[in-house]
This record gives sequence, structure tokens and C-alpha cells, in this order.
Amino acid sequence: MPNKTTDFSERTIEYGTLLADFKELLKRNGLKFTIQREVILEMLYNSDEHLTPEALHQLIIHKRPELKAGIATIYRTLSLLEDSDMVTSLSFGAQGKKYELGAKDHHDHIICTECGEITEFVDEEIETRQQLIATELGFKMSDHSMQIYGTCKTCQKK
Repeated sequence: MPNKTTDFSERTIEYGTLLADFKELLKRNGLKFTIQREVILEMLYNSDEHLTPEALHQLIIHKRPELKAGIATIYRTLSLLEDSDMVTSLSFGAQGKKYELGAKDHHDHIICTECGEITEFVDEEIETRQQLIATELGFKMSDHSMQIYGTCKTCQKK
């Protein structure tokens, strides 16, 4: 039977719930809730892409030009969100990190090292094998992250 791999991008949490969690996170950390911070969260929620802080900054400038959201605010907010597992990141070495909202079901990534394209997928056979390997090695797995690096079809044609 062929191995089934699916593209994956479904959110598992409503925005209102996410926003309430974010407000509580800010309060616990002694930080004020601001429209700039909310817009950062909102843009991540509504994006199907993995965004660098700079790309997120440009998106905010484009969509909300009246808003004064500095790049430092974006970096600090992303760091807070990542520390609380509300967002996750993929590291690109010297190129920095790309972020995505953590409010999605578990999925893995295929990353093109030429153009940076990221494709999300879920493969149940891989998930099962990972759990079996952990069990065979006497390891209780709580989470995992899989990233496959290579060259996408488009870049291979160049």
C-alpha cells in the first residue's frame, strides 16, 4: 500500500481563544497588551507562510501602515511567543529563523535549501515508526520535530 503523505495547514484553535491566552501570557510576564502586539499575533494567525521577523514587519507595514510596529517589538514578541510555545520556529542558520503559529496539529517540514520554500506534511507511517523507535530504545517520546532539507522541484530545474 502506498505511503500517504498530506499537505497540512489546519489551525486547531480559534483566534479569540488564542488572543485570550496571549493576553494572559503578557499579564504573567508583566507586559502591557498593545495593538502592535495583537497585530503581530493576528498576522501570524492569518498567515499560511513561515515568516521571518523582517517579512512579518513588511506584512504589517503593508496591511496596517498606520500602525507603528517596530522591528524590535516584533523580535521581542516573537521571542515571548516562542518561549511559551504559542509559535514555533525553523532555524536557517545565518539567515535567521522563520516563525509559524503553534496552533496547528503536529506536522513536519520539507525545506528547500536553495529558495527557502517550506512544505508542511503529515505522514502517519513516519509518525508510527518514530514512536516505535522511541519505544524500542526505552524512550518515552513527548514531542518531536522533523525537518527534511533538500532542493525543491523548481530549483532542480534551474
